[in-house]
Amino acid sequence: MAKVYVAGEALIDLVNVGGSSTAHVGGGPANTAKALARLGLSSYFVGGISSDEYGALIEAELLESGVDLSLALRGSKPTALANALIDEGGVASYSFDLERTTTFDFSSSWLPNGADFVHVGSVATLIQPGATELFNWVSGLGVPVVFDPNVRPSIQSDRELYRAAVEKWVSVSTVVKLSEDDLDWLYGDESVVKDWLASGVAVVVVTRADKGLTGYFGDSVIEVPAVPIDLVDSIGAGDTIGAVIVEGLVKHGVSGLMSNLDLVLARAAKAASITCSRAGANPPWASELD
Repeated sequence: MAKVYVAGEALIDLVNVGGSSTAHVGGGPANTAKALARLGLSSYFVGGISSDEYGALIEAELLESGVDLSLALRGSKPTALANALIDEGGVASYSFDLERTTTFDFSSSWLPNGADFVHVGSVATLIQPGATELFNWVSGLGVPVVFDPNVRPSIQSDRELYRAAVEKWVSVSTVVKLSEDDLDWLYGDESVVKDWLASGVAVVVVTRADKGLTGYFGDSVIEVPAVPIDLVDSIGAGDTIGAVIVEGLVKHGVSGLMSNLDLVLARAAKAASITCSRAGANPPWASELD
């Protein structure tokens, strides 16, 4: 079975609803690794896991979903925290506590070889010096890369610096998945998608919440509607979509992903709807989709 390395952060979402806070395992890459494992793929989490109580919570939840943690870094620094405030519509906004954590201790001294596919993303592609270590590692693997910037302006408010970081990662990516909000904040419109495709990115997928998904490749544009549900919250929905895209890449290869993108995105929309119908980043198992 193909090995999928999911690189980035596993942290704790302290989810605040109506003034009451609950700890959930989060971090886009951890959510993606969990979703991939639940889909039946060989999912390896590549990131730092602390020896603190939150790290134990992360480890237990990822293992429960079938994620392989044999390549994760174990460290004594604390776990990074994301404070997630859920509004009346069920949509999450975030602030972060990221300093001096095991979560972002990426280094060439431990980052592994042996991947067949890599998914990389979110805050770990931005926080230095680990982001540079992570970039150099991904660049040297020579395998298809799925990149999800998962833009967080609360971490880097300078658009120019953020764009530069995103463009760097796009330059080594096979597939880029991001939200229309990400694009709007970074660029103001979606014209950059054509530039990315012209530069060598095979597929770009833009998520649009309850408006569905748009897939771009070559001169083709594919629109897939969202699946209507009773929204609980949106945590992990984009990460679930990313996992299904990786699943499609593993199953079909790069050219096959393009020719089957409508089916892959329809499956992604269904998977995301299930995630949104329950609390926290709780993606579906394969049995819920097949």
